[in-house]
Amino acid sequence: MNNKPLSGIRVIEVGQLLAGPFAGTMLAYFGAEVIKVEPPGEGDPIRGWRLLDEEGTSYWWRSLGRNKKSLTLNLRAPEGREILGDLLNDADVLIENFKPGTMEKWGLGPDEVSKRNPNLIYTRISGYGQTGPYSRKPGYASVTEAYSGFRYINGFADDVPVRPNLSLGDSVAGLHAAMGILLALLARKSSDTEANGQVVDVALYESMFNLMEGIVPEYSGAGEIRQPAGSTITGIVPTNTYLCSDGKHVVIGGNGDSIYVRLMTAIGREDLAKDPRLASNPGRVTHQKLIDGAIAAWADQLTSIQVIQAMEDADVPVGAIFSIADAFEDPHYQARGMFEQVQVPNRDDTLAIPAILPKLMGTPGSTEWPGGEVGSHTDDLLTAMGLAADRIAALKERGIV
Repeated sequence: MNNKPLSGIRVIEVGQLLAGPFAGTMLAYFGAEVIKVEPPGEGDPIRGWRLLDEEGTSYWWRSLGRNKKSLTLNLRAPEGREILGDLLNDADVLIENFKPGTMEKWGLGPDEVSKRNPNLIYTRISGYGQTGPYSRKPGYASVTEAYSGFRYINGFADDVPVRPNLSLGDSVAGLHAAMGILLALLARKSSDTEANGQVVDVALYESMFNLMEGIVPEYSGAGEIRQPAGSTITGIVPTNTYLCSDGKHVVIGGNGDSIYVRLMTAIGREDLAKDPRLASNPGRVTHQKLIDGAIAAWADQLTSIQVIQAMEDADVPVGAIFSIADAFEDPHYQARGMFEQVQVPNRDDTLAIPAILPKLMGTPGSTEWPGGEVGSHTDDLLTAMGLAADRIAALKERGIV
């Protein structure tokens, strides 16, 4: 499709693993030409992470690498760095997530590159940002999620803080990077100066810290340190997870005043629905155990299907806790087009990968091809840069590409 909103934008992605590549995937989905620079041989390590297909390539890569052109360059070699510098001369965006100082060491830092391409949006993703006393520390998602304060509030009181079974810090940082790039592109478009590029500095810990809602002003204003609250959320009642008679859990959110009345009436507790102490949220917070106990006792006598039906009949927010298998079978997921089918090499059937959001009605994104093989676009890209066939062959011979 040529009406994608980022058509005509050229992005050079030299990040590996997840944060930088996830930002690149979002841009590629919505029409940017994303050239992924990978080391010769194995390529991005994520190609070999987690479950692998019969070709030895991770299923994850087919999603994360979609719509990207793969160019292999040995950036440890001067000639590889020279080719990358040439690529950046007419690029719109660079995404890199190396340890701070690496690009400067290679002579490709923003100060150097901006002399040749002052319009470049130089996007940097790292654990702790490009400045400050911790900037040179290694920062994987797990560590930076802890440092951000996210892990502190996640889990049950008096137990080990837990993490979701995802690299959440990386994905959230990728989202912030994509947003920063789009803001910088918008600023560049509206600028009347000749040099209108800029650096976008994204830190994993800051991206997670940005999700902390009211925790900062509550601490500053009232000295309150929010604690982990298990399956509830501090200061809002009732909203919890309840076990049903069939062994499945459902989430019920009845924290609005009128919703609370409908919820308690539906479970046969008109006494609690009419109790003046519980008419507003502050009173319900005080009596959380009473309310949660009543809902839990009711849910324990019914199957999850019965609980969901009763709550839906009462117009109370409710939902089952889905596995990915549940999502695949769910009609709403299917109706919303949340799964896209792609054909991958040496596979008879198609592979489902997730759609990239948000949904744009006028200029939607789409998957044009799944993540391809290492260096699959190297020859074409180098030829387009003006390199002759004999030089490309020599570069391959010396392991530069």
